[in-house]
Amino acid sequence: MNDLANFLQFSSWPPRLDWLFWASLIMVAAGLLGEFVNRRLGLPRVVGYSVIGMLLAALGHGIFANGALDGRLRLVVDLALALLLFEMGSRVHLRWLRNNKALLWSSAAEAVASFVVVGYGLTLLGVAPLMAMSCAVLTLASSAAVIGRVGSELQAAGQVSERMVALAALNTIYGVLAHKLLMGWLQLDQKGDWLEAIAQPLYAFAGSIVVAIVLARLTAWLMRRLDLRNENSVLMLLGLVLVALSVARVFNLSTLLVPLLAGMVLRNTTERPWVWPRHFGTAGGVLVLMLFVVVGSAWTLQALATGVVLALGLLLLRLLGKAVALVGLARVSGIDARQGIALAVCLSPLSGTTLVLYSEVQARHPDIAAVLAPVILSTIALMELVGPIAVQWALRLAGEHQPHTSHSEAKR
Repeated sequence: MNDLANFLQFSSWPPRLDWLFWASLIMVAAGLLGEFVNRRLGLPRVVGYSVIGMLLAALGHGIFANGALDGRLRLVVDLALALLLFEMGSRVHLRWLRNNKALLWSSAAEAVASFVVVGYGLTLLGVAPLMAMSCAVLTLASSAAVIGRVGSELQAAGQVSERMVALAALNTIYGVLAHKLLMGWLQLDQKGDWLEAIAQPLYAFAGSIVVAIVLARLTAWLMRRLDLRNENSVLMLLGLVLVALSVARVFNLSTLLVPLLAGMVLRNTTERPWVWPRHFGTAGGVLVLMLFVVVGSAWTLQALATGVVLALGLLLLRLLGKAVALVGLARVSGIDARQGIALAVCLSPLSGTTLVLYSEVQARHPDIAAVLAPVILSTIALMELVGPIAVQWALRLAGEHQPHTSHSEAKR
């Protein structure tokens, strides 16, 4: 056999399959399962993607299998979220928010209510105040990935759909800002340096705004000269977003804020309607698929065993806070109570955004992250399956979805 291996120029015997084979196999499996759950069960495709990730985690191959988030997989999450957040930001109409002040109040109220109810509720369940506050901060932002993908897949349109996007964008900003303040507080508690504790969040926030404005200006300049229906133009736009993301990573800025704010600036400073293929075409679609697989694997059996009860409590508290605020202000902001409930449920998913924020805590404060891990990872695991289904149900409750057509019905 060795002679045959040498003759065929194998570097090792028996031959070993490399990472590319397994990554490709995972993508195929996720794609097939996504189509199955969509066509046969009528569920969003991302549920199938997440199930593959959860199976990997159950087999001991999740992204936290070695205790820390793998840097290469974190890059996949950052890239995919950048595309989704840029796309979401480009759908936010600031003029609408200015004209409907009650909607802005609703946004602030649901974020504050979520933070207070989760933080205070967890302390009543026996969680230490610092840990409860950290959990409230890390779960403040709704999942742009789940909301954007499910809404797009259902071709949702209407008051709840538009508010879902706007409020998700706003509470992502609140969540990142609160996270930076939390990191500053932890730094102060560790080093006792007030200047560093205040300066670092301000630097990250201001720097992210500057990079976002530059990205928006460059994109607008480039797209005035190119046809967005052209595949090459879309690839150039994708390249610009990725360059901005790289700059954010190098200068320790927010990889979440930069693309989101850039999309918002682009949408609200130019008159031209910006339309491009969903998720920037095939390349972006592959990244989004891998995002849900990766985030779906972000749990361990140990974390789930020790943190699932508190995670369930956290999710119920968070939904309660959002529902009270949004239903309470529904009439004032121009919707009815049923739409307010639907909107609260639409904002309930947690996914890649929470994972990114948690990974930053883990990188700088591993001792605190170790305490948070069981609850945060269990929360992400639960919402990877429940979140997309919740958004689908809520959009159906609001009557803003396209009826699902099975594969067999489509053929007929």
